[in-house]
Amino acid sequence: MAVGRKPASNGRSFTEVASPRTTTFLETAPMPAKPIPDIGPLQELLGFWEAKGTGWNMIALPFAGSAAPPAGFKFRVMMNQYDEKLRFDFVDNNVPNRGLLRPGKTNTDQRTATVDYQQVITQVASEDRPDSGLAGAPGDGIHHEPGLWLFDKDNSLLSKTDQFDGEIATEVDINIARLASIPHGNSVLALGNWAVQEGMPAIPRLTGLPMGRFPDPTGADPYLDPYRHYIANPFMGNVTVSGFPGFSPIDMNEILRFANKGVNITKTTTLTVDSTIRSGGISSVPFSKREADPVSMKSTFWIQELAEKDEHGRPRLRLQYSQVVMMNFFSPRGDGLPERAAWPHISIATLEKTGDPVGLVAV
Repeated sequence: MAVGRKPASNGRSFTEVASPRTTTFLETAPMPAKPIPDIGPLQELLGFWEAKGTGWNMIALPFAGSAAPPAGFKFRVMMNQYDEKLRFDFVDNNVPNRGLLRPGKTNTDQRTATVDYQQVITQVASEDRPDSGLAGAPGDGIHHEPGLWLFDKDNSLLSKTDQFDGEIATEVDINIARLASIPHGNSVLALGNWAVQEGMPAIPRLTGLPMGRFPDPTGADPYLDPYRHYIANPFMGNVTVSGFPGFSPIDMNEILRFANKGVNITKTTTLTVDSTIRSGGISSVPFSKREADPVSMKSTFWIQELAEKDEHGRPRLRLQYSQVVMMNFFSPRGDGLPERAAWPHISIATLEKTGDPVGLVAV
């Protein structure tokens, strides 16, 4: 071999190895829009949604900066008013899961419709009690969440759950799922079901009070002053509308019902999922599990068709949701049970649909 020609590891000399070819990228015409596929209860989610100051959040957090009880609190309650941008994109109409064990079924596989979502939340107003100096400022990004919604097209999850209306339980199929990833180091799988009805179903009352440590959060215990403060003085954010109830731990869904006054809702698709059903759950990084462990998530989405029409002559769409994440911290509990005290982290919002899905067109 000539001097200067060092052998390569594959036995070829470097001079024999061809130089990389230059890649030329050609401009292509945009793909024509495709019809929106039939993906059951997820179909109307597709596209862009926005809340402008109509999102509300309450969370209790461990607070190391406070004095010890009874002079101070080792937790703080933070309230947020927020803007939200929520985007749903079509992924697939027939994601296959292969299987064998489906008694009485000739088709052993499962096929799901799948929708991707991206949620971005920006703070409008905030405060906490006791005042930590950590509540942030308007414009701060306070949440980012990518995830998926799944619809089991042929009810092949082989599972049912109890749905309660007061004290009456009804057995219903599990036919939808929500998967979510949160930058705090948490991943969620929640299972549930969907329903469609004329008009708008009643939105239930929702308490934001902690459980397991105190027998009466509204009583005289000075440790619960942050909750009593917001019961007596609901968080108003920057809202000055007459009759606005504010965000109160006594009933955190009241703002949603207030937002529906005077709105003519003709049809509602309800999606309800819960991480405590069957194989659902939350996985968290070790720090989160040790300090403030999110042990469950339940959310209800109401997709509303309005009598009012959009510029294309279609019913205008609204979306409301109510979500409760239970976070466990502080041990032992005051009621003697072995778990840590449970603190609700509640988010509610009303959004308007602002755009159709990219690459798809309604037919």
